[in-house]
Amino acid sequence: MSTQESEDDRGEPVATRIELSFPADIGTHGRKRIRSDYYMTYLKKVHDSAEVGDEWDEFTDVGCCGSQMDMPLVVEAVEGGSRIDADTEIEYTEREACGVNQGWSVQHDEPEALD
Repeated sequence: MSTQESEDDRGEPVATRIELSFPADIGTHGRKRIRSDYYMTYLKKVHDSAEVGDEWDEFTDVGCCGSQMDMPLVVEAVEGGSRIDADTEIEYTEREACGVNQGWSVQHDEPEALD
């Protein structure tokens, strides 16, 4: 077995990389949040597997007052196995807007979410 096809402690193949798509209307602030190390670590802890087509209903904070932005992330590609661990690389790609409410508007200068 190659190093790219390593197995976890249950003997299941581990994903070396997953590609997640995010909606175009999450804005600049949302893009910064989902690309942060802490957010990608969070995703790896709450999702133990990924299959192409999975939709994850996620959220991120908008930086103030406990407000949050809800957004769907979609698994577009998985390399290696389906199991996610701390070493799985996460990459993002943008997809069409879907009317995401960006949260407290003072945090960003983007236009309002689409209706």
